[in-house]
Amino acid sequence: QVQVVESGGGFVQPGGSLILSCVVSGRIFSTSAMAWYLQTPGKQRELVAGITNGMTTNYADFVQGRFTISRDNAKDTAYLQMNNLKVEDTAVYYCNAKPIMSSNEYWGLGTQVTVSS
Repeated sequence: QVQVVESGGGFVQPGGSLILSCVVSGRIFSTSAMAWYLQTPGKQRELVAGITNGMTTNYADFVQGRFTISRDNAKDTAYLQMNNLKVEDTAVYYCNAKPIMSSNEYWGLGTQVTVSS
């Protein structure tokens, strides 16, 4: 059974940093594209960053140069390094795992990031 579990959210002041982690169980990680999404109240979930199983990355314009997505296949874990955080980065961040050659995708329950002075 696949499980996706995020951690690392919290409260940080503007300009600060956080690193989010996403552990995927179920032996799908190494063959999955991984992505981080954010969602704020009343809005749709939107892509923050993605990384393929071949290490190709992509970023939303609003995080380009501030956030870095990475993965460690030996640990079945994806990361999102978030630097120079802004108040508008406040959201629930969700991890998504999408196995290649499959129509399935898996979501975690999310982790709250709050940026405030």
